[in-house]
Amino acid sequence: MTASSQAISFVGHHGDALAARLDLPEGPPRAWALFAHCFTCSKDTIATARVARELTSSGVAVLRFDFAGLGGSAGEFSQTTFTSDTDDLVAAADYLRQHHRAPAILIGHSLGGAAVLAAAHRIPEAGGVATLGAPADPAHVTGLLGSSRQRIEETGEARVTIGGREFRVRKEFLDDIAAQPQRERIRSLRAGLLVMHSPVDEIVGIDNARQIYEAARHPKSFVALDGADHLLTDRRDAAYVATVLTAWAGRYAFDGDPQERGSGPERRAEGVVTVTETGEGGFTQRITAGNHRLAADEPRPTGDDTGPSPYDLLLAGLGACTSMTMRMYAERKGWPLEQVHVTLRHSRIHAEDCEDCETRVGKVDHIQRVIGIDGDLDDGQRDRLMAVAEKCPVHRTLHSEVRITTTRAAG
Repeated sequence: MTASSQAISFVGHHGDALAARLDLPEGPPRAWALFAHCFTCSKDTIATARVARELTSSGVAVLRFDFAGLGGSAGEFSQTTFTSDTDDLVAAADYLRQHHRAPAILIGHSLGGAAVLAAAHRIPEAGGVATLGAPADPAHVTGLLGSSRQRIEETGEARVTIGGREFRVRKEFLDDIAAQPQRERIRSLRAGLLVMHSPVDEIVGIDNARQIYEAARHPKSFVALDGADHLLTDRRDAAYVATVLTAWAGRYAFDGDPQERGSGPERRAEGVVTVTETGEGGFTQRITAGNHRLAADEPRPTGDDTGPSPYDLLLAGLGACTSMTMRMYAERKGWPLEQVHVTLRHSRIHAEDCEDCETRVGKVDHIQRVIGIDGDLDDGQRDRLMAVAEKCPVHRTLHSEVRITTTRAAG
């Protein structure tokens, strides 16, 4: 596929305008990825640009951006910390979620690798996290400060030269990276992990890869980048990284056949549902729930009737929960329950027609639920199963006080 690249910008977590580039494949993206660059680098470094280009050739859309105070982004580098960079990664994911689709893959190079590990738990759609030459602890970057570190500790700030460029570093930066609970984040990572590292990396030693790998839970993988330097300046190394990333991402991110997507139990965060307009009709929605995809729509003539309506989905949730709860109880008791079938209907009725409703004026929502029970069961067992149906979690949620908090996505 021939890729295109768009210069865009979005608002970072702390209000800075961040310069970004969205690399797109020729056709519809098979997956969306978010790429975090190395410490004091930019979105346009050789490694970042080449890896992004190779990924788009395989159908993966990539968003790469400059952290605040670097490249084309606004803000002062001296005012940033590892925490603020992590916040901006989350803001970048919010931008993709709002304008395109949330990233299923997070990729980080060097300190950017540490940043994606820190941000992953705040981007629930991320099914895979990949690190390239990443330190196991963000505090590793203090080694780049040399003798300036002591001056920063004593005076509160100092100018340091990194990669031939001068930066002002403040003590707040050192304090922030020293306080990061990185090992706990790696241990609790709920996504597939790919650790890529060069055995001859002179900037971030290979032992960092071992520490990351050992701290993480499965599914996890390690790939040695034999002979590569830290910045992946050799085009062949960048191409190899992208090839491996694309093959690995197929386990966690690609659309299409379920066998292509993979079936890792931690590929998507449990309990998170995302709803996105498809753009294919007036009201058609794409719903992602864990590893599953659904559609929703309004019936004709309002919509195109390409999927169940929102209230249909609500009733489906209650019905499924009712049947599952009854099944679990019957199996625990060893009762010969053959099948449960639940029929539900939603309507609005006048409050005055509802004898046991607290509301006495206007209208109230009414859900009619009819439960059929098949099996060689006596009346006592059937009555008990009907009572259990009233205790299904969704039923209890609908009857309890429910608080919904709504926030606006950044960007």
